Amino acid sequence: MSVTHEVTNQVPPLVYDVADDPALLEAVGRADAGWAVDELHELGRLAGGEQAQEWGRIVNENEPVLRTHDRYGHRIDEVEFHPHWHDLMRVAVSHGLQAAPWRDSRVGAHAARAAKLYVWGQVEAGHTCPISMTYAAVPALRATPELAERFEPLLASTEYDFGLREPSSKRGLIAGMSMTEKQGGSDVRANTTTARPAGDGSYRLVGHKWFTSAPMSDVFLTLAQAPGGLSCFLLPRVLPDGSRNPIRLQRLKDKLGNRSNASSEIEYEDAVGWLVGEEGRGVRTIIEMVNNTRLDCALGSASGMRLGAVRAVHHATHRQAFGKSLVDQPLMANVLADLVVESDAAATVAMRLAAAGDRTGDEQEQAFRRLGLAVTKYWVCKRAPAHAAEALECFGGNGYVEESGMPRLYREAPLMSIWEGSGNVAALDALRAMARQPESVAAYFAEVELASGADSRLDDAVGRLKKELSDVDDIEFRARRVVESMALVLQGSLLVRDGNQAVADAFCASRFAGDWGIAFGTLPAGTDTSAIIDRARV
Repeated sequence: MSVTHEVTNQVPPLVYDVADDPALLEAVGRADAGWAVDELHELGRLAGGEQAQEWGRIVNENEPVLRTHDRYGHRIDEVEFHPHWHDLMRVAVSHGLQAAPWRDSRVGAHAARAAKLYVWGQVEAGHTCPISMTYAAVPALRATPELAERFEPLLASTEYDFGLREPSSKRGLIAGMSMTEKQGGSDVRANTTTARPAGDGSYRLVGHKWFTSAPMSDVFLTLAQAPGGLSCFLLPRVLPDGSRNPIRLQRLKDKLGNRSNASSEIEYEDAVGWLVGEEGRGVRTIIEMVNNTRLDCALGSASGMRLGAVRAVHHATHRQAFGKSLVDQPLMANVLADLVVESDAAATVAMRLAAAGDRTGDEQEQAFRRLGLAVTKYWVCKRAPAHAAEALECFGGNGYVEESGMPRLYREAPLMSIWEGSGNVAALDALRAMARQPESVAAYFAEVELASGADSRLDDAVGRLKKELSDVDDIEFRARRVVESMALVLQGSLLVRDGNQAVADAFCASRFAGDWGIAFGTLPAGTDTSAIIDRARV
């Protein structure tokens, strides 16, 4: 048989230490979490290795399957996962990515956990959903100390113990969240699920939840209408007597991305739940869970951006076109540098907010975190889909093929902007925070003005933002523009103070001085693209 072609100009496999990320490591140091760097690199080498990358591919090609009944016709409501899903979960839990920081007294524990989530999430994003919900459930549970005492040690355990069994018999637990209903969506106060007292300290819940992620979790936080109003409840999948709680899985969702993760529609048929917090204060009780999952949305988007930037730079470094490497083509260098600037900015601000989570005794930090989370969740998550599309395009036709891994990244990118409140919800929540907690505005400006005088372009942007905020006419109509400006100013301040000089200069020139087009790859002439691109070389 004759040889028809010889394969040349192909890019080698990308096997590397995912934690070898300057923006991340710099942020970890600033967060007083340097003690976690060795473990971070251990996780990074695993995340960038062939085995874990293969796990990620396989679990997305072999999606979870709903088994409503067993062979004898008994209702079981179970979801069957590929074994590699459990491998991914086991690594995440063993490294404390779920609730372990809540039981860790070391300075920087939450920032260290955020860094590990950012690294390990680059292997496969779907399984980080139950990991994130478990992390976020703990502060909500603390509204009822007896429930926290009972469940928190198991939620914080670093042992992954899959299977539906009575929670106290397990070595570790995973938590889920179930709030969205068909008629309400983000308007959770429109929920129609009811909860009636059973007389033994528990409640019986009846209702339909349109979207419940990770339905094989051990316990769930949910909202229902109790006699005293909308309230928060904890529901186990298996009751203390060993019987199944009547939480019926109606179907699994056929989603755009996040295919490895089972998301379901469920029915409560007199399901048993315990009140968390006070009746009528369900939203207030669960809001801390929402805020923590919003942080993970920002971290997840930043993680995806880093993956896209690294893959694009790797491809362009090893691919030849028109007589030289793609990375050496000036226009491609502009695109790659712009992707890295966006990635660095996203990682830097997400890690800054994670660090604020460790400073619970500092009122100004918490006020800053409240507003900073809303504006960052809006902007960073909004940027992820455009970033993924541009990174994919750097591959040309190769990026459009599933084998490249880029289509999965692209499909995943919109999720974080939808989860825990879509763009409009996040923008309006930022306005609500400013109106109800004016101290958050002061804390925000105290943060950004730490860079005052360091870059005139940033100073001018801060001045424009203050003028924008002083005009409250039609501010809801302008909410996206206002919140976008707040997010960019925050990112710019952090980069100017602590980031790479070339990245900070490119960010301020493009994002503040108007020396930028609409698409990625329109950075101004004179940008030090080589120094910026080097930050994504592995």
